[in-house]
Amino acid sequence: MSGGGRLRPLLPVAILVGLLAAPLVSAPVPVLLDGPLNGPGNLQLLAVGFAFGIAALAYNLLFGYTGVLSFGHALFFGAGVYLPTIALGEWGWGLVPAVAFALVAGTLLAAVIGALALRTQGVYFAMVTLAFAQAGAVLVGKNVGGLTGGEEGLSLPFRRLPRWMVGVVNTDNLYWLTLAVLILVYLLSLRLVTSPAGRVWQGIRENERRVEMLGLRPYAFKLLAFVVSGALATVGGVVYLFLTGGATPRAVGADLTVALLLMVIIGGAGSLWGPVAGAVLYHYLNVRLTVWAGSDAVAGLPAVLREPLRDPLFVFGLIFVGLVLFFPQGLAGAFAGRRLGPLRRALGGSTPTLAGKGGVE
Repeated sequence: MSGGGRLRPLLPVAILVGLLAAPLVSAPVPVLLDGPLNGPGNLQLLAVGFAFGIAALAYNLLFGYTGVLSFGHALFFGAGVYLPTIALGEWGWGLVPAVAFALVAGTLLAAVIGALALRTQGVYFAMVTLAFAQAGAVLVGKNVGGLTGGEEGLSLPFRRLPRWMVGVVNTDNLYWLTLAVLILVYLLSLRLVTSPAGRVWQGIRENERRVEMLGLRPYAFKLLAFVVSGALATVGGVVYLFLTGGATPRAVGADLTVALLLMVIIGGAGSLWGPVAGAVLYHYLNVRLTVWAGSDAVAGLPAVLREPLRDPLFVFGLIFVGLVLFFPQGLAGAFAGRRLGPLRRALGGSTPTLAGKGGVE
C-alpha cells in the first residue's frame, strides 16, 4: 500500500481533531445551525451526535465488518446509561468506580449474550438478540428492584460529578470529552479492523464457509467481534449519559438498535468514518426536522403539503429513501466513488463493477 493509502484512514481523525476547536469558534453557521457554532445548544447537538457515533462505530464492527446482524445492541448502550446512574445515585459510588463498573458489566453482558446467541445464525440470531434486549427493556420499564425509576427513568446525581462536568456553562468540556472518546474509539476500531482478527471478520462477512475450510473457527471470531462491539457500545452509553443528564427507557429500547442500524446504513457499512457521519447526520435531522416541522414556513403551505410535512418522521423517511436509492453504500460509498449506479445512470454515466459484496474499506 502506498504512503497515501496508509494515511487515508487517518484523515477522519484529523477532521475530528480539527472539530476540537468548535467551542472556540463564535462564527454563525447560517441555515444549518441557530446562532454561533460555540453556542451551548449547537455544541450539545454535535456532542450527542458524536456519542451516537461511538455506538454506531461499535455496531459497525459487528454488522459492517463481520456481517452479523444484531437487534439487541441497545441493551449494551443502555447498560452504559443506567449502570453508572444507579452506582452513583443509589449506591453512592464515586465517578471512576461507577464508570469502570458499567464498562466491565457491559463487556461481561456482551460475552454471555454473544456466547448463547451465536449458537444460532441469520434471522434466528437477530431474534435471540432482540429477545435479550426486550427482556432488558421490560426490566427497566417495570422498575425491578426499585433501581431504574420505571418509565420516568433516573436523573444523574450531579453532586457526585466534578464541577467541570456540570451545568450549561461547561457544555464545551463535555463536548471535548465526547470528541476525545470518539477519536480513541475510532483509532481502536482502525487497529482492530486492520489486525489479523479484523481480516478474519471481513472473511466471515464475505464467505464464512471458506473461513472454516481454512481451519479457523468463525464462532470464536464472531464472539470476539460481539464482545468488542458490546463493550464499545457501553462506552457510547456512558458518554451519552453525561451529555443528557439522565437515564430513560428509550436508551434500552429496540428503537435505538434500529436507529444504530440506520446510522450505519446511512454512513456506509464496512467503513470506519461512515457510521460516525451517519450518526451525526441522523441525530441532526432528528432534531432539526422537528424544529422545521413547527416552523412558519411549513404552517403556510397548503393543507395537502402541510399535514405530511408537519410529521418529522415522514420527512426523514423521504430523505432516507433518497439516500438509499442514490447512495446504496452510504456516504462513505459516495465519497469513495463506488456503487453509485442509480445516480450515475440518472446522470448518463457508467457504473463501475464492484468485486465481492463487502463494504467500503
